[in-house]
Amino acid sequence: MNELSELDLQNLRHLIGGFDTTHCKMTAYAQEAGDPAVKQFFQKSAQSAMQCKQQLMTFLQ
Repeated sequence: MNELSELDLQNLRHLIGGFDTTHCKMTAYAQEAGDPAVKQFFQKSAQSAMQCKQQLMTFLQ
């Protein structure tokens, strides 16, 4: 794999942090949701954000 530039690392850090924040927020929203459909929507969104974060983390290995 090619070396990542400093800019690439900064962008990855920014994206990973954003997906982490999204995961935390969606999880919190799901816990507060009363409607099962809304709860499921937020749970799926949280799961998707975590998957994206994990995919981006592979570039750091």
